Amino acid sequence: MNVETTRFGSIKVAEEDILTFPEGMLGFSKVEKYVLVERVDDSLFLWLQAVKKPSIAFPLLEPQIFQKNYKVELGDEDQSILKLKDLKVAKVFAIVTIPSDPTKMTANLKAPIVINLKNRLARQVILHEEDYPIRQSIFADLQQYCAATHRTIFPETEEVTYQAIHLAEELARPPEKSL
Repeated sequence: MNVETTRFGSIKVAEEDILTFPEGMLGFSKVEKYVLVERVDDSLFLWLQAVKKPSIAFPLLEPQIFQKNYKVELGDEDQSILKLKDLKVAKVFAIVTIPSDPTKMTANLKAPIVINLKNRLARQVILHEEDYPIRQSIFADLQQYCAATHRTIFPETEEVTYQAIHLAEELARPPEKSL
C-alpha cells in the first residue's frame, strides 16, 4: 500500500510494517496506525508517520545516542498493552523537537515510544519512576556522537528519498552504540 505524507511524499508500505498504538499517542488518541520512515542516506533520525493523517509525523531518535544510561522499565499496564515481557524484542525511541534553530533541539525522555517489533504494537509510555526530563537538550551530544561515528546530524544531499522501515529487519538491527 502507499502512504501519502506531507513531508516525504508517497511511501510504499507493507502491511506487516504498520504499527498499532491501541490508545493512540498523547494528544493523538484517535490516530492508531503509524509506520517508521527513514531517509535512505545516513541520517540519524527516524520518523513516526501516521498512516491516514499525512501531516502527522514525529522525529525520533534512540535515546542511547545522547543519554548513555537511559533505561525504560515498563509497568504492568504497559506490558499488558504491548504484550511484552522483555524489552529484547522492543525498540525504544524518544520524540525529538527540532525548532528553527536546531541547536535548541530537545528530546522527550519522560514519555518514550516503545515498540514491540514482534507483534507491531506500540505505546507512548510515561516513566513515573525515573526522573527524566520532557525537554532534554541534545544538540551537543548529537555532535559528539556524530564526530565519533563519522555521521552527520543533517546530511546534505541533493535528492532526499524516504522509505518505510521493515520491522523484521529492525528486530535484527542492534541498538545504536553509546559514546
